[in-house]
Amino acid sequence: MAGPTLSAARRARSRKTPKLLSELVFVPLGGIGEIGMNLALYGYGPATNREWIAVDCGVSFAGPDFPGVDLVFPDIRFIEEHRDALKAIVVTHAHEDHYGALLDLWPRLKVPVYTTPFTAALLQAKREGEPGAPKLPITLFNAGDRFKIGPFEIEAVNVTHSIPEPVALAIRTPAGTVMHTGDWKIDATPAMGAPTDEARLRAIGDEGVLALICDSTNAMREGESPSESEVSASLADIIRGAKGRVAVTTFSSNVGRIRSIAEAARDAGRQVLLMGRSMRRVVDVATELEMLGDLPPFVGEQDFGYIPREKAVIVLTGSQGEARAALARLSRDEHPTVALSKGDLVIFSSRSIPGNEKAILDIKNALVDRGIEVLEDNSKLVHVSGHPRRSELRRMYEWVRPTIAVPAHGEAAHLEAHAELARSLQVPQVVSLRNGRMLRLAPGRAEVIDEVPVGRLYKDGALIGSAEDMGINDRRRLSFVGHVSVLVELSAKLELREDPDIVPLGLPELDKGGESIDDLLIDAAAGAVESIPRGRRKDFETVREAVRRSVRNAAYAAWGKKPIVTVFVTQG
Repeated sequence: MAGPTLSAARRARSRKTPKLLSELVFVPLGGIGEIGMNLALYGYGPATNREWIAVDCGVSFAGPDFPGVDLVFPDIRFIEEHRDALKAIVVTHAHEDHYGALLDLWPRLKVPVYTTPFTAALLQAKREGEPGAPKLPITLFNAGDRFKIGPFEIEAVNVTHSIPEPVALAIRTPAGTVMHTGDWKIDATPAMGAPTDEARLRAIGDEGVLALICDSTNAMREGESPSESEVSASLADIIRGAKGRVAVTTFSSNVGRIRSIAEAARDAGRQVLLMGRSMRRVVDVATELEMLGDLPPFVGEQDFGYIPREKAVIVLTGSQGEARAALARLSRDEHPTVALSKGDLVIFSSRSIPGNEKAILDIKNALVDRGIEVLEDNSKLVHVSGHPRRSELRRMYEWVRPTIAVPAHGEAAHLEAHAELARSLQVPQVVSLRNGRMLRLAPGRAEVIDEVPVGRLYKDGALIGSAEDMGINDRRRLSFVGHVSVLVELSAKLELREDPDIVPLGLPELDKGGESIDDLLIDAAAGAVESIPRGRRKDFETVREAVRRSVRNAAYAAWGKKPIVTVFVTQG
């Protein structure tokens, strides 16, 4: 047989060349198109032999549509399949939506983890509170450090955010440099740490930045976020002028805010009680790392009752309406040793995470009903976001001057507002991306070249799995339509020994006419059995299905909803 022609050989080589060409790709598994669950992958190398790093590994929180679910994680099956090529996980900061999945998902990956000292200490404290949690192999770094991981050289750049030691990452590769901002803002006078490092960002921009993967959370808001120091001054004025107890609820990770509140209380001659396990854990870590300065000791719950009302400040968890958090318990007056009363003040030094609005409103209403004053950031400066508004984004683009802009960290509206801004700033390429799409950043123009599996994993008690694995879809249905268990006992002659036994859960007791729904369902089950010829009752599956359908239809006729029905058939 003759060999291939020259032109055919050239075509064969051209088909093979892209597979051998080293590419720089970006793949978000979470955090783009949603708030939370941040997990980004960067890959470098030929398509058949890439090396990877992961940036962040965060959680989201389950809403009412996922009853019983504790946490929501990004589905990591894609990188699990390439685990041998994953070199490390690098964490930008210790907010739950950026590091909260590490303890649960790391056993599936088992790679080195790079964090700042505060993140590492908080992770260790969290691990001690979770029996069986793995010990992670952590390498520490600080803002300003440069380190190599496989083909990636990473520089940590100091930025300002609402937590200690946040960093942006300049990720250098042979194909170019990517600036991954993490969460950031511009604040000339932060409550803790140094301002965002403009000089270093400008210098990296001068070197040349291929792509900017940037926070979009506040991209719909014009102007600049107020400084944390302004919030500190406002809280100090409010605490100084309060007549009764003051309770301030904020994110437990906002150490700068907690310190500002404690300093304001000290200056007003008040004592401070911390409430909430995560609040105490973060403060313990911050104290060990000498981040809180010279503050008086916090008081214990057992001593709270001895403090005069006008001398008490409570810093507590629950700003997002969590039903089991400290604030929710106080709003219901269910705490055994700490209480609020008429004339006291509760300050929400936070903003609601999308999806939590109803739960937060319920707590506010419960407080107001008891005569407790509620103060929010729409009436006084009691909170400021840790994310950049549009003027801050403009400055970042001015400093970094990327060739490619990829809006990240936000829902669809935030991402589109950010993309529109980047286009107005004449960024050569603006790419609208979503989770699971593989974006080739280099060589050539940026383009989506593949899609990888994405989705959600659910932590439900001690187990982690998909919605199907965890039975969450059925649980959701149960929450809407209830469940009916039916026991059918057949005699040796395949006749009903007695009326079917029915156990309904979550169904009304009576129909519109006042008749017992239980009785209606029992009659439906018995009628279904009796309608089956005796000879066919040997097939228990036929009996089960007939009874299931009949009971569901009877419930629908009486109630207007079809419950889940489980039927057991026995013979004896």
